[in-house]
Amino acid sequence: MSEQAPLTSGFGLRSTAADVVAGIDLSGKTALVTGGYSGLGLETVRALAGAGARVIVGARRPDTAAADLDGISGVEILKLDLSDPASVDAFAAEVAGVTGKIDILINNAAVMANALARDAKGYESQFATNHLGHFRLTARLWPLLKAAGPGTRVVVLSSIGHRIAGIDFDDIGFDRRDYNKWLAYGQAKSANALFAIQLDALGKPHGIRAFAVHPGGIVTPLQRHLTMEEQVAMGWIDAEGNINPRFKTVEQGAATSVWCATSPLLADKGGVYCEDCDIAARWTEGMDVNVGVRGHAIDPAIAAQLWTVSEEMTGVAFSG
Repeated sequence: MSEQAPLTSGFGLRSTAADVVAGIDLSGKTALVTGGYSGLGLETVRALAGAGARVIVGARRPDTAAADLDGISGVEILKLDLSDPASVDAFAAEVAGVTGKIDILINNAAVMANALARDAKGYESQFATNHLGHFRLTARLWPLLKAAGPGTRVVVLSSIGHRIAGIDFDDIGFDRRDYNKWLAYGQAKSANALFAIQLDALGKPHGIRAFAVHPGGIVTPLQRHLTMEEQVAMGWIDAEGNINPRFKTVEQGAATSVWCATSPLLADKGGVYCEDCDIAARWTEGMDVNVGVRGHAIDPAIAAQLWTVSEEMTGVAFSG
């Protein structure tokens, strides 16, 4: 298991992305954020650019991204559709054409609880976009991450939704069982956390460390596939549309990603699941179900198995 031990970072549930990056100078650093023009991604980009980083944004809708990111200096936008392997490859090639290194990679983009859809290879869309797309992208960018040298960080957006389901290796793509949008989301978010575990093991000899992040409950465009009735039933909003007071603002939701990408406290750490700007506790019976990480999402044996399956499904492997 990973070393899941909170650090008492000094930040917490209500800290913002601006709070955690205050006093940190990212001048000379190059960051890449997928989906960095909406919701959490936008605030993540704002914080990193505000600290002096050059930020490359992978966007499925570049024109929309240009409008949303207008006024934030040091940002470049390139087209990226994580559900399309050809688009991922083309994006990675474009990135290699504009920079020789990536110091910070934040795999932020995601879909959630959508109706059954499949990517160009026929893979279930939540697993394909949230996990396989980022797996392929990170593999293609691996030479640029290694070129940045020690101190390079990869942040993978997971979710407390990982508690819903682990990886069903017998039917990852819902080819035999009935599709359930929440089981598919839980599986994809468990995959995100497990990816960070194995990626850290691979990257550690190169000084590349990886972290999984639960950003917290936040209302963002990620909920676009859910009806108001569904969100009321889950307690996210009430019948009048008021947001659950436990939810974070978008600025607070982006804080843990930015903390993992920049905090000096994590200089010699990695392969951990983080929440509320700290390393999360390993969940045990009796704890609040909305906090902590379940064992299946930080198990190195499962992470290694998923890595092998991901290589087979994408047809790509990490070089060295």
